[in-house]
Amino acid sequence: MTARARTDALRARMAYEAARIMIEQGLSDFDRARRKAATRTGIRDRRHWPDNETVQEALLTQRRLFRDDDDAQLRRMREAAAGAMRNLADFSPRLVGAALQGVGDPSLGVELLLYAERPEDVLFRLHDQGIPWDEGERTLRYPGGTRTAHPAFSFVAGDQSFELIVLPPRARRQPPLDPIDDRPWRGADLPALERLLAEPRV
Repeated sequence: MTARARTDALRARMAYEAARIMIEQGLSDFDRARRKAATRTGIRDRRHWPDNETVQEALLTQRRLFRDDDDAQLRRMREAAAGAMRNLADFSPRLVGAALQGVGDPSLGVELLLYAERPEDVLFRLHDQGIPWDEGERTLRYPGGTRTAHPAFSFVAGDQSFELIVLPPRARRQPPLDPIDDRPWRGADLPALERLLAEPRV
C-alpha cells in the first residue's frame, strides 16, 4: 500500500468512527468526535485525521443505511421547518443544518438563520405566539478568520426542537461560513424548501 493510500484508508476509518460516535452520543462537535475517534482507533497523527466534510459524508451515509424511518422523519422535519419559516417570514428565514443536508434525525433539531436589526424582535414574535424559549448564543466564523457570537433561541413545538440563530441583516450579503465545509452559509429560503418537499423521494 502506498503512503497516500494508507493515509486515505486511515482517514476513512477515522471518519467512520467519528460519525458513529456522533450518532451514538448525540454529538454535534466534529472536533470532539475526532478526538474520541482517535482514542478508539489509535490514530494519533493529525495528518491522518479527516476534515469536517469527510466526517459529515460518513455521518450521512451511516444515517441513511441504519435508519429505516429516515425519509419519513426528514419529511416531518422539513414540513415543521416550512411552518416555522412561514410564521417567521418577516425575518427572511433560511433553513440550515441536518434537515437541509438530508439527515432525518429529530435529535439534531431544525436550525434556522433569521435576520433582524434587533434580536428582541424575534423574542417578541415568539412571545406573541405563546412559545417558551431558551436563550443562548452560537459563535460563527466569517471570512478573514473573525468569529462572532450571535443570539440563538431554542424551543420545542410538538415533538420537534428548533434553534433560531439571529444574524444582522448585513449577513445576507456577507454570510458566515458553514461549520462543515467553510463555504458561505446561506441555507435555503422557503421557496427552495418547498421545492425539496415537492420531490417525490422525500
